[in-house]
Amino acid sequence: MLPIKDNIPTNSFPYLTVLLISINVGVFIYELTLPPQQLEIFVHQYGLLPMDIVELNVLNLFTHMFIHGSIAHIFGNMLFLWIFGNNVEDALGRFKFLVLYFGSGLVAAFLQSAVAILEGSLNIPMVGASGAISGVLAAYMKLYPYAKILTVIPPFIFFFFVLPAWFFIGYWFVIQILYAMFIPTNLGGVAWYAHIGGFIAGWILVDKLYTKNLKLIHYSAIRY
Repeated sequence: MLPIKDNIPTNSFPYLTVLLISINVGVFIYELTLPPQQLEIFVHQYGLLPMDIVELNVLNLFTHMFIHGSIAHIFGNMLFLWIFGNNVEDALGRFKFLVLYFGSGLVAAFLQSAVAILEGSLNIPMVGASGAISGVLAAYMKLYPYAKILTVIPPFIFFFFVLPAWFFIGYWFVIQILYAMFIPTNLGGVAWYAHIGGFIAGWILVDKLYTKNLKLIHYSAIRY
């Protein structure tokens, strides 16, 4: 499922969400300029290998979140960050939004790396912002469970569906668990456990960071 937009307005411009998207896109454009061999070196140098966790390589714990492997990879991540990140930033404030984002990304990295070490997958670097964005999704689901998400569901690309946030994000999370259960980490590809770890972190962190009482926001009418 691909989200197109939601119906939750923001009270301020999402500067940090835009900044994070801009940095990610900028790094990806730089990746496109690299020859294949240099790109591989770049990914291994700044991506996250499981042993970076053991050695507490702080730099790679953060740099891996800004590297993406393909146009589809960065497009999907940035689309989700734009649609859900602006409202979470608006609710938490800029500093707490960064704490949620990078905190979720770090937990995602630790869980994915721990599983990789247990399965002996030590040479596959993890890249991408999806662990951090998973935490943003969890926060959005908790803050705005009844928000309306305009959605495209392949292969029905010419049909739009309006889904409540709790269903859209909840379904997404269940899919991550199912894939993590049946796809070994040594095959590479999507870091399913990073998604799970980031989501759980975001779900817990938003309770600590959101100082007001969590309110179930229900927009009964949707306007696009």
